[in-house]
This record gives sequence, C-alpha cells and structure tokens, in this order.
Amino acid sequence: MRKRAEIRISGMTCATCASTIESALREKGVESASVNLGSETAQVEYDPTRLKLSELEGAIRDAGYDVINERATVKVGGMVCATCESTVADAIREIDGVSDVTVNLSTEKAYVTYNPKVVSLDDIRRAVEDAGYQYLGVVGEESESLEAEIRARDLRERMRKIIVGFGASALLMALMYLAPMTHTMSIVMMCVATPAFVYVSSGIFRAAHRALRNRNLNMDVMYSMGTGVAFVSSVLSTFRILSHDFIFYETAVMLASFLNLGRYLETRAKWRTSDAIKKLVALQPRTATLIVDGSEKEIPAEMVKPGDIILIRPGERVPADGEIIEGEGYVDESMISGEPVPVLKKPGSQVIGGTLNKNAALKMRAMRVGRETFLAQIIDLVDKAQGSRPEIQRLADRVVSVFIPIVLSIAMLSFLAWYFFGRSYLPEDRILMFAISSMISVLVVACPCALGLATPTAVTVGIGRGAELGILIKSGEALEASDKLTTVIFDKTGTLTVGRPEVTEIVGDERMLRLAAGIESRSEHPLGEAIVRMAISKGIDIPETKDFYAFPGMGVVGVVDGVEVAVGNRSFISERGTRIPDDMLERASALEELGQTVLFVSVSGAAAGAFAISDAIKDSAKAAVQKLKGMGLDVVMITGDNIRSARSVAEQIGIEEVHAEVLPQDKASEVRKLQEAGRTVAFVGDGINDAPALAQADLGIAIGSGTDVAIEAGEIVLIRDDLMDVVRGIQLSRKVMSRIKQNIFWAFAYNTALIPVAAGALYPGFGMVFRPELAGLAMALSSVTVVSLSLMLKRYIPDVQK
Repeated sequence: MRKRAEIRISGMTCATCASTIESALREKGVESASVNLGSETAQVEYDPTRLKLSELEGAIRDAGYDVINERATVKVGGMVCATCESTVADAIREIDGVSDVTVNLSTEKAYVTYNPKVVSLDDIRRAVEDAGYQYLGVVGEESESLEAEIRARDLRERMRKIIVGFGASALLMALMYLAPMTHTMSIVMMCVATPAFVYVSSGIFRAAHRALRNRNLNMDVMYSMGTGVAFVSSVLSTFRILSHDFIFYETAVMLASFLNLGRYLETRAKWRTSDAIKKLVALQPRTATLIVDGSEKEIPAEMVKPGDIILIRPGERVPADGEIIEGEGYVDESMISGEPVPVLKKPGSQVIGGTLNKNAALKMRAMRVGRETFLAQIIDLVDKAQGSRPEIQRLADRVVSVFIPIVLSIAMLSFLAWYFFGRSYLPEDRILMFAISSMISVLVVACPCALGLATPTAVTVGIGRGAELGILIKSGEALEASDKLTTVIFDKTGTLTVGRPEVTEIVGDERMLRLAAGIESRSEHPLGEAIVRMAISKGIDIPETKDFYAFPGMGVVGVVDGVEVAVGNRSFISERGTRIPDDMLERASALEELGQTVLFVSVSGAAAGAFAISDAIKDSAKAAVQKLKGMGLDVVMITGDNIRSARSVAEQIGIEEVHAEVLPQDKASEVRKLQEAGRTVAFVGDGINDAPALAQADLGIAIGSGTDVAIEAGEIVLIRDDLMDVVRGIQLSRKVMSRIKQNIFWAFAYNTALIPVAAGALYPGFGMVFRPELAGLAMALSSVTVVSLSLMLKRYIPDVQK
C-alpha cells in the first residue's frame, strides 16, 4: 500500500539542495521523491507499513535542512498517572505524520508537532478517544467552557462516589462490630456492599480495561486487582466456598472510596498548577472600541487589525500592541513586566496589549494584533515551557516504566511467602487471609502517581511563578542548567551599562566633529550614535557619506565631503597607517583609566582628533554582581572595549575577571573557552547582538527589551531592564529544581517505606500490619503531598526580594 505526502522544507538555497534531499529520501527507501526548490516542498510516495513520515523528516534533517511542521496543544481529560501520559503519547505518536509528542500530566495537555498535510486535528482527537481518554479541544480555541464543564462534572461524580462509598463502608463496619458474623449477616453485607462497590469502583475497572486493551500495565490495573481480590474473596466467603474470615466487603468499598478521594484531591490541585496561564489569558480584553470616521464602534478584540485606531478609556485594558497617537496618561504594566509603578504614556509611546489604562482616555494605533502581540507570545512561551521535560523527568519516567512490573512481582512474592512460610508467625487458619491482605496492600500502596507528578507539577507552577515575576523561563532544561551554574558572564554595553553612551570630551575642532558625525550617521553602533547626537546638539548639519564600510568591533571608514574619514579604536586607526600624536595618546590613556572609551578620527590619513565616550553603569549592576558572588558564582565581564576602560568599569561594579577587546563575533568562542575549562556558564546579554554567545552558553539570559528578538535569543528572558532579575531568575530556577528533588524524594519515600510494611515485613518483629484501606489512604496522601509542595511555589519570593 503506497501513501503520498507533502513535506515542507526550509534551508534550501539551490538545485543541489533539492537533489541532496531527494537522494537522502531515496536512501531511506521511499517509492519516489520529488523536491521543489521554488515551493520548498517534497512530494514523497512511500509504504507506510515499512516507513513512517517522521523517519523521512529525520532523513531530511540529517541532510542538513529543516522540516516545517505545525504545533498544536491539545487538552486531554481522564489522565491519572504517569502511565496514562505514555498511553496518550503513544496513541498520538502512532499517527503517521506526527513527528513529536509530549504529554504533561499536571497540565493535562498534549503538545503535538505534526505535518498538517497528512494529519488533522480530528485524527488526533480520534487517537485520544480510542485510547480511552477525553479530548477537550485545542488550546486557543473556545474550548475553555467545555473543559470547565467536563471537569466540574467529573469532580461532582467523584464526590458522589466518595459520599456513597464512605457511607456504605461505615454501615458495613457497624454491621461487623455490632452483630456476630453469621451466614445471614454475610448475605446482608453483600447486599449492602455490592451496589456501592459497583458504583464506586466502576471507573477504576473501566480504566483498567482500557489500559489492558492498549497493552499497558498501569496503576488502575493494580487497583482493580487489589479491590477485585478483596470483593471476590468476600463473595466466595458469603457462599461458603471460603470461611467467614475472608469477608473484606468493608475493605473493598473503603479502598475504592479512598482511591476516588485521592483522585478528587489530586484533580483539584492540578487545576491550580496552571493558574499562571489562566491569569495571562484573562488579561486579554474581550472587546475594543474602534474609531471609524470619528465615531465609536465596539468590536470583538480579535477583530482588531493592524492600523486600526482604538480608543482606550480609563479602566480598560489595551486590546493590542501599538502606539499612542492622542492623549496622555498612566498605564499599569505590572501584569506583563512585574514593574509596580504605572508608566506615563504619551503620543509616540509604545503600549502592550493586556496592560491597564489607569486614568485618561488614550487613542492608539494598533500595530500587532492577535497571536502577534507580546502577551500572546508570552502565553505561548509559558505554555510550551510548562510542557517541556527536563532530564530529571525522563529519569522518573524510566523508573515508572519498570516500577509496576516490579511491584506486581513483590505483591505476588508477598502472597507466596506468607502462604508457604507464614506458619512460623501465624495460626494456620489466618495464613491465607494474611497473604491475600498483604498482597492487596502492596498493590494499592505502590502507586507511582506521585513520582509521575513530582516534576511536571513543580515545572508548571515554577514557570508560571516566573511569568508573574517578569521572568520567562523557556524550558525545563533551563531550570537544570541554572542549578549547575558556576559562572555568570555579563556583556558590558547595554547590559551592565544603560546602553546610551554620551560624548564627554572632544579633542579636535568643529570640522572634525562634523566629518565624524557624517560617517557615524551611517552606523548603528551606540558609540557612533553618541557622536551624531553631540553634533546635532551643537547645531551642526550632518553631511552625506559615500563608500561607507564598517569593521565590527573596530571602526568605520568612508568618504565625507570628498575626503576619506576613519573613526575607530587605537589599533584600527594605527593599522590604517595613521600616526597618532603622543599628546593625544597620553590624553586618551588618562581618559581610558577613568573608564571612558576613546575613539580616534583620521582625515585623509592624518590624525584629526578623538572622542571620549562614557556609558553610565546601571543602578542595579553592582548589587546584582555582589548577590551573584554571594551565591558562590564567579562573575565575568566581556566587552569589545580596550582593557583600561573595561577594567575601570569592572572595578566600579566589583568584577575581577575581565575579557576585553573581544570582537562581537568572538564572544561565543570566549564562552566556549570557559566551558572547556570546566565551567558551567550563563551568558547575560541584551538581545540580537549577543545571540551567538547566548546560544553557546549553558544558559542564555536575554535581558531588557522584552522584544521578539530577546524572546528568541535566551533560555531565560527578563522582561524588565533590571539586573537584579538575573539573580531572581537563578534563585527561582534553583528553588524549582530543589522542589522537584524534594517531590521525588517524598514520592520514593512513600513507596520504598510502605511497600515492605504493606508486604508484612514488620509483622514478624513488631506485629505491625498495614491494612489495605490504610494503603489506599497512604497512596492518596503521597500524590496530594507532592502536588501541595509544588503549589507552594506559587507563593515563592526570591531571597533577593525579601
């Protein structure tokens, strides 16, 4: 059976690329492959019984190109433990055309990357439902009300089962203790227990059936074995096949009730882990007031288009990203940036969608709408990050995958050991009952739900807390990197300094300033902009420049007013054959000792003058560096400035290790050198210029602008231009990792401590037994403990903020 598919590709530049990809696909075993360079697509025909589309995409990536797929976040209901995660993920992954799936139990979402030409959302829905779970729609669609309704109905149903179960259990225990166990009494108990047991445990048995149908051994299978054995032995006793000692009706019903209680508490707690996303989504206003020909018209916010003029009344939220064109007032941006003080907005100011207009009517021109807005990008970023799986979670998943077979073995060994060797400790007539009871207890208490919840709940809550603090953590891997850091490298200009340098001294005449401003007007470097601002402030007309050429990190050269002009650092000017006078060099050295950057000017090959330029250090720089040092981290500064200026700035901030005169393109290699020396490095930079170094570092921290570029550049993005957020971000990340480790400890502690007790290991020495219903309670408590510990991160305040 052949199947045709279209794959979208990026990265092709010429016909050779197309033939390279076709060769790679043919080597993989496709029936035919045709790559179109113009449309950047590959048409393939293949046998789906031998090949999967994801394998073909892998071949394209191995050839050095990227495959363009779509990503959808699907809400899934009905998952209760780590094995449910893998069941849902496997079901979706089986769809040919799905290249990647991650399922998060705590947020109850599946993050699916798929080829939209081959796979539809309806295919994903069928896969989820066929696996026995609820498809609750796609995030971003109007599915919130449906999701809330289904979840509320599920909770109400569980609560009814809990009430019925515990009510029936109380009645059964009363019957047991108030009257002797006779045959009539056992029939009465069966009549009371059976309808309650069927009602309370029906969901557990249905889930176990689904798991077995999908060839999975999950905890529902173990629960159903535990409760089923207790109930069946009771029935056999009622009909005198076993003695009355094996009547466990109250145990079976109470056990099923505790299991429902645990799931009820767990579900309620899990809802709260995604509060951060809900709060962010709630910031998006429903409506906007559109100004058309001078009249007002209220429209849904999602219908706002770029270029629309929008009226924002006091107390209303900004419906899109844009620019103020009329009015002046304060806007509360704390929900986006964490900055508590409202910001003054006037014509020309940028406003962010979702922020709150405090006190005046403002008119704005919409520039970015819908999913293009900054708020929408933050929501998407946090949502993706919460679905990521750090390495520690993968380790927990591997443990869970082997845990259930081990527990089944322990339960069976416990039964056999007590049955065959229990005569030394138990009377003959109690051996079988004790063996069954210990087996049931082991099956129930060993639930690895807590282990499955330990990492995702902490990651979800921690990343959400970061978003509330204005710290966007883009993945679980960033959390792990933060935990292992030894060194933090700061870029100087724009990161440690405000990034708006000013000319402090001019050595030369007005003509020199005019010529230098002319050539620097073509440059985008902050130092060049400072020279241009100085010229404009003195009323100098900026002349035209021809044949402009920039040497990154060194200087610029061009023709102004018919003469060649070069502006740059000392070595750049000298290498061009210009001799700098001694007195000018001495003055430059003195200024550099003060931390100022000196640029020399050459006109027609002769030294014409110099500029001393200074960039103010950010107020938070020194305190942030001291805090990082206090956390045991080495702090390094990296800059393209000369060593004297760099050392002067570093001394003011308190940094001893300085890497100066580093060209922009060499920053990444400096980071690599430190990594090769055994350090785990974070690089703090301000966006696109530092992108290679941010990518090279173990942890890239993009600071300041809150723009698309910053969001793309770093693993952690700090929305505010505040260096103390570097400290807060690292402290928060370490706190989350610490909480994950605590969670895993408690999850293991419950299991490792209680499994031997449930198996009866303490009975020979201390006479202690662990009844099945108590095992059910302990199982519920383990999950609730882990989720509660994670939820405590919602109130976490970084130490530096206290």
